[in-house]
Amino acid sequence: MYLGKVIGTVVATRKDENLIGTKLMITQPLDIDSKPKGEPIIAVDTVGAGIGELVICVKGTAGRIAARKMDAPIDIAIVGIVDEITIS
Repeated sequence: MYLGKVIGTVVATRKDENLIGTKLMITQPLDIDSKPKGEPIIAVDTVGAGIGELVICVKGTAGRIAARKMDAPIDIAIVGIVDEITIS
């Protein structure tokens, strides 16, 4: 799992039929200090996240499981909206 920030949405009227009904969001991966890390990526939203929210994302098979679409070409899914981070 990793932290990310939702920075946009993607609308694709033509897409793989297994992606129909999914909400696609652009997420910016973040490091532990909430600084951008790497390039933005498109993720399937499974929790109703909005632009500007800090989210938890998963990669690979975990993304397909979270979206409940095992036959879909999903590599990354948003699985949580972060309320607070505490580092000791």
